[in-house]
Amino acid sequence: MNTSNITNYKPKDFAELLGVSVKTLQRWDREGILKAKRTPTDRRYYTYEQYLQFKGINTENDNCKVVIYARVSTRNQKDDLQNQVSFLRQFCNAKGIIVDQCIEDYGSGLNYNRKNWNELLLV
Repeated sequence: MNTSNITNYKPKDFAELLGVSVKTLQRWDREGILKAKRTPTDRRYYTYEQYLQFKGINTENDNCKVVIYARVSTRNQKDDLQNQVSFLRQFCNAKGIIVDQCIEDYGSGLNYNRKNWNELLLV
């Protein structure tokens, strides 16, 4: 759930994002390991910046792009390719991920003779 456009997480959602229990988050808050933010009514919440910080991801000078890649074996499967792209975009949208680039390719999955795939690897 890499969702930089979601600003606040409920403890349940944040625990799921980290793969821990809500009780663990509460304990970490008490122990100062990962302090929760508080609403005016004293409810805990967490931010995406806290997630990045906890995971050790430095967002300063971060110029990463989100790229989705879809491939089919032949041009006869063009409809399948569009279905893949549509599914990937819907998935990213549901997770709050902003897609910077979509790469589509035609080529066998048995070898690496795929022009766009190979260009992606070189970037």
